[in-house]
Amino acid sequence: YPKCFIVGADNVGSKQMQTIRLSLRGKAVVLMGKNTMMRKAIRGHLENNPALEKLLPHIKGNVGFVFTKEDLTEVRDLLL
Repeated sequence: YPKCFIVGADNVGSKQMQTIRLSLRGKAVVLMGKNTMMRKAIRGHLENNPALEKLLPHIKGNVGFVFTKEDLTEVRDLLL
C-alpha cells in the first residue's frame, strides 16, 4: 500500500472500531495491536519497502495504521 494514516485510538470503543473497519472494507487495511508486534510486522516488510522505516518512530502510545491505495481525503472522511 503506497499511502498510510497514523491514527490515535484513545477513547475508541470496540463498536466504533468495528464500524470504522466495516466502512473501510475494500478501500483500506487497518493495522492495530501491541506496539512491539506492529514494529516487528513493519520490520518484516522493510526489505520490500524501505520507506516503511519512517513509520517506526511514530509507534508510541495507543496508535494504529490505516494503509490504503485510495484517495486520502476519501479515506480520512470515513475515519472521522
